[in-house]
Amino acid sequence: TTMASKAAAVLLLVYLSGSTFGIKLTGNGYTDILIAINPEVPEDPVLITQIKEMFKEASRHLLNATKKHLYFKEVAILVPPNWNKGNYPKAKTEVYDKANIIIDEPNKLHGDQPYTLQYGECGSEGRYIHLTPDFMLNDDVSKYYGPRGKVFVHEWAHLRWGVFDEYNEEKPFYLSGSIIEATRCTINITGKYIHKHDQRDCTTDPVTGLYTEDCVFYPDKQQTTSASIMYNQGLSAVKEFCTKETHNTEAPNIQNRLCGNRGVEEVITSLSVDAGVAVVPTPPSILPTFTVVQCRQRVVCLVLDVSGSMAAGSRMLNLRQAATLFIQKIVEDQAYVGIVQFTATATIREPLTLIDGEASRDKLAGSLPLSAGGGTDICAGVKKDAIILLTDGESSINCQKSVNESGATVHTITLGPNANIDVKQLSDISGNTESSIFTKYLNIICLFFQQLESTGLNMIGWFNGSVSIDRTIGNKTSFLVIYERSPPDILVLSPFTRTYDTSHFKHDASAKTLTLDIEGTAETGKWKYSLLNKESTAQSMSMTVTSRAVSDAIPPVMVKTHMSQQFSNGSKPMLVYAEVNQKGVPVILADVMATLKSDSGDQYEIQLLDNGAGADAFRNDGIYSSYFTELTTGKYSLKVKVHNNDGMARFSLRRHSGALYIPGYVVNGQVVMNPPKPPISEDDLQADVGSFTRTVIGESFSVSLPPGVPPPNFPPNKITDLNAEIEEDKVLLTWTAPGEDMDQGTATAYEIRFSEDSDLLRSNFSTAHLVTYDLSPKKAGSPEKLSFTLFSIIKNGTTLFFAAKAEDKSFLKSETSNIIQVTKIVPKAPVPSPTDAPDTSGSGVNITAIYMLDVCILYIVWKMSRSKRMFL
Repeated sequence: TTMASKAAAVLLLVYLSGSTFGIKLTGNGYTDILIAINPEVPEDPVLITQIKEMFKEASRHLLNATKKHLYFKEVAILVPPNWNKGNYPKAKTEVYDKANIIIDEPNKLHGDQPYTLQYGECGSEGRYIHLTPDFMLNDDVSKYYGPRGKVFVHEWAHLRWGVFDEYNEEKPFYLSGSIIEATRCTINITGKYIHKHDQRDCTTDPVTGLYTEDCVFYPDKQQTTSASIMYNQGLSAVKEFCTKETHNTEAPNIQNRLCGNRGVEEVITSLSVDAGVAVVPTPPSILPTFTVVQCRQRVVCLVLDVSGSMAAGSRMLNLRQAATLFIQKIVEDQAYVGIVQFTATATIREPLTLIDGEASRDKLAGSLPLSAGGGTDICAGVKKDAIILLTDGESSINCQKSVNESGATVHTITLGPNANIDVKQLSDISGNTESSIFTKYLNIICLFFQQLESTGLNMIGWFNGSVSIDRTIGNKTSFLVIYERSPPDILVLSPFTRTYDTSHFKHDASAKTLTLDIEGTAETGKWKYSLLNKESTAQSMSMTVTSRAVSDAIPPVMVKTHMSQQFSNGSKPMLVYAEVNQKGVPVILADVMATLKSDSGDQYEIQLLDNGAGADAFRNDGIYSSYFTELTTGKYSLKVKVHNNDGMARFSLRRHSGALYIPGYVVNGQVVMNPPKPPISEDDLQADVGSFTRTVIGESFSVSLPPGVPPPNFPPNKITDLNAEIEEDKVLLTWTAPGEDMDQGTATAYEIRFSEDSDLLRSNFSTAHLVTYDLSPKKAGSPEKLSFTLFSIIKNGTTLFFAAKAEDKSFLKSETSNIIQVTKIVPKAPVPSPTDAPDTSGSGVNITAIYMLDVCILYIVWKMSRSKRMFL
């Protein structure tokens, strides 16, 4: 891809993104919290009142749950621009796309359930909390989840500390020895096991040994235990998180699987962003203060470096191409745009101009500078409101303080290799991050502006490609060609009726761009394009295709991408993430490929997977992941391309982490049921997604290895999906193969061990019994299986635990896998049916008391997520 097309992509993305609104912990109080209301939410001042009341209540609950340590201190509420009944101050750096909490209409998957988007790593911050207007305003909706303040603390734990739910709708029960237990924390929460349709006592499934699917655990309304908020936040007695002492390590929930059987409190204090935070005295008031601001018309100033150093190479051309694309195609109507150029001093080339049609865009584009010369003083240019700074960064900078005091939002895009490190500080202090041709990319996450294609080559002859226009997009579709020296011949073929050649493109010779705007709504299907370099020597040519939503009623498939870290010292691998969804509903089975390119020219292609193994925490949740292990010092760009050319992609029923919908309670020995949770419309989710293509640019990142230290060598990734089934007289273990370096390559060997003590596998894996086998590891991501006989090992009532490690050629071993359990049970002989129903008022039921089977051997197998560490 040409440097100019990268500059154009960067400019597009920094414009649409806004500043990162990072939560801060000031003393023991959380500040810089941003809650934003979606423009689709009808105006209602009561909603703002309810938000404030929720935070006040949540602050008290948070203080209690964290042993008087943490509370909410400062909250900003962002009101949409179409609300006109209040007199709200203008927002500065606050934008909807960077909010920590969003109030939006319900989506098809979650309905009114509060939820938090998490990408999977235990202890890592989530992306945002999603609440609906009905949940905030309608007590008849919120009462099925519990008090709003306590529900918010449940979601805050997901967002801030990277912990997970302690219930499991997919595995609501498990066996503890011979006792059936509800998946919960703590184990001391009491209740009844009842058929949800007729309130009969639950019956067991003879195949699984667990209760049947129509069985529900109803907790007692009155409890003697105070934990846990991550299980059932609606119980009045529940006010705390599970600790080391109270955590249920056996429950098959996501918290145990992903956090190595650690309790929530342990994750907060040892793994989360707040681990090790010093405790200071709590102030007399822990009620948060609120600021309410409103989005207004966008005001943008393009600040363009035209100093002498910008004359080097094609820097001025790149600047002009990027700024032209921004003015002509990106900035929306009714926004204001101004242009400032600077050398040692700043000059206004165009005052703030209202974008109200093609004439205003042409006037601004025609005012872009053509030449460069003179000294450089970046500070001369950055004294406006919302600033997009395009510069090579070759200047000293001493105006950080004044930029901070001005409240200006600064996006920096460096066009050369020798940028002053202080350029980054201009973005940092205004809530943004520095951009460069290779290093700064932010997602297109607003305005439904979709980048479908962004590719290029340095070549002679023909450059061919294709791009799919799906049924969710097609308005304002544009093909942009950027070239290095002379315009190529161009041919674009629509799926059915039209052929476009070079004569249909608008040529800007000074910017070296050719643009084709498709009138109306573009045809759905595969569009083909060809570029011909007519020169006898190679030149760089690129094609960028963009489009917008076909209508407000049909949300397009959206893609967002980011790295797990913005900086690495090589001590641990980085993760690449891409989220694919349509208005919150995951899109699965798509082909997702990430391209990472360093400023030295090294390029890496990595396939991202949604298989629940390796770097990917959850199968079929629409979040595709992989490790990046080729870490060498430098700055890197990230680009992800997603396509569904084979038509395999589908919508998924997989929900994100969220507050438990409370099924009901036991009050004075009687079950009081709540209405069933509103069902998901599976007909909508089974619909064909259709053929589509998306290309997104992610934030840049940097790697800086210590001097003289070679690139790191990582072990295989931890196996997280170890499973077991009984096949006649054998146990069959299955898992997904890890790699030589995390989930890349092929491991050398497996080490599989078992013990009657699960703590031994976690704390002293090498001393457990070794399973001998004949199995060569397959390539990372491949399915593995191993079977062996257990009859000579276990007797009646014996429980064995299995776990595995992988090893690479350097003898580096992975972490211990999740731990699975196998129990051999010989049920009692058949007995007559009892006249009275068994007592199920406690927290568990003895399975042998309710089996009506012939004497036989029944193997019960289920998964338990364990780590190699002993739970202390």
